[in-house]
Formats: sequence, structure tokens, C-alpha cells
Amino acid sequence: MEKQNFTPAKTALNFGLLLGGISVIFGVMLYVLDMHYQNDTSTSLISYAFLIGIIVWGIIHFRKENNGYLTLSNALKTGVGIALISSIITAIYVIILINFIDPEFIDKSMEFQKQKMLQENPEISVENVNKMIDMQKEFSGPFIIAGFIIIFNLFFGFIISLISALILKKSQPE
Repeated sequence: MEKQNFTPAKTALNFGLLLGGISVIFGVMLYVLDMHYQNDTSTSLISYAFLIGIIVWGIIHFRKENNGYLTLSNALKTGVGIALISSIITAIYVIILINFIDPEFIDKSMEFQKQKMLQENPEISVENVNKMIDMQKEFSGPFIIAGFIIIFNLFFGFIISLISALILKKSQPE
């Protein structure tokens, strides 16, 4: 029996939900460890690894389920769809985190950034650091952060999908 063609939307939904769920679980883990406001390099690298790995896995899965064939447009639809769905789930989690779970998230994050700036640049004055922190606070509402998450994931989802598509594409014979 011949396999049915899967659509990019179906694959994107399944893998987007998977990536979104993993991102939320990772976020909850960071919250439990009280590391959710630190913006550490290692946690960012782990998040990027999840993003790259699951998008590539989704594109490979789509290709496998379509008899080994993959077009550039289907790979882009699949990868960007995965990024979109997962980023919406992550954005909802962040809004809930900031508004209900940890209402002091933004203040903790800004204080941590302030201490980090003062440690890394001891010659900078406290007044200048306070001015920078005040400017950052203006762009730190839960919906602004959620918007940046969606834009960031869509941009990198597109780049990852494009690179994957160029490597994995295989046209059907005419």
C-alpha cells in the first residue's frame, strides 16, 4: 500500500506542539531552579539546539513520509510552521509566567542585568547603568517580550528551514 502524502501543515503542527511543549518544560525547569531571569549563555544554547534539532527533524520526517521527496517550498512551510506554532506556545507561557507565576520577573531580570553590567564594566557609573536599565524596562512588558519571541523564532526558523531545504531537497522525477 502506498503512503499518503503528508502536508507541511500537519507536520508543522505535530512538531510545533512538540517543540512548544519542550520549550515550556525547559522554562518551568529554569523557573524551579530560579534561573529563568538570568539569560545565561548555556541555557540559550540549549534552547537553540532544541529549535534547530526539532525543525530539522520535522523537515526530515516530512521528506521521509513523502517517499523521500522534498521541495524548497514544502521544507520552508514545514520549518517556519514548526517555529510559529512553538513560538506561540512559548509566548503564551511567558505571558503567564510574567503576569501570574512570577510577577517580579522583569524586576529580577533588570536587577540581574544591572549587577552583571557593573561587574563586567567597573568603570561605568551606577547612574549610567540605571539609565540603561530604565530604557530596557520600557521594552520589557510581557506582550513585547512575547512578540520578540515570536519574531525571533520565525526568523531563525526560516534560516534553519532554508539551510535544511537546500541540503535535503529532492525533486520528484517528471
